[in-house]
Amino acid sequence: MIQTNSVLDAKGLACPMPIIKAKKAMNGIEQGHVLEVQATDKGSTADMKAWAESIGHQYLGTVEEGEVLRHYLRKAGGEETEEKKHPSVITNEDLQQKIVEKQNILILDVRESAEFAFNHIPNAKSFPLGELEKRQGELDKETEVFIVCRSGSRSDLAAQKLTAAGFKKVINVVPGMSEWNGPTEKLVK
Repeated sequence: MIQTNSVLDAKGLACPMPIIKAKKAMNGIEQGHVLEVQATDKGSTADMKAWAESIGHQYLGTVEEGEVLRHYLRKAGGEETEEKKHPSVITNEDLQQKIVEKQNILILDVRESAEFAFNHIPNAKSFPLGELEKRQGELDKETEVFIVCRSGSRSDLAAQKLTAAGFKKVINVVPGMSEWNGPTEKLVK
């Protein structure tokens, strides 16, 4: 099951009502949170994607369950403009090379679980940023940890938190999944 912060029931509504209701629902949630829009209008998939991208929100994907389309949208959080501070950084291309060379590495994906479900690097572990502090005990402080998010901002914050908690080899991956062109997997069909 995909975790969301809010669910909007737009079943039985025709265009443009699912978009209008989604816009109102997005205004009521925090930046970075995920909204699930449940709709039955077959045209809503293209509409949601186009609307989200035109506003700057992130369209994560759609899951079809019978007659119901579940659209997942992440509210824009301004992360593209946030300053990067963690000193140890690697590019997407350099991480891809380490993966190709089959180096024993840990890739920690700190995006929301819905983002991870629709697209992630094979063998990456999902540790949403909001869960990082309580789950860091699951990690070995001596292991080389590569942290990825959508743009490099949440991963930068995660890298700072892990370093402050005593982790020795923490590397922020930039620019992250927004420009990742290596192999990916998804949990949803």
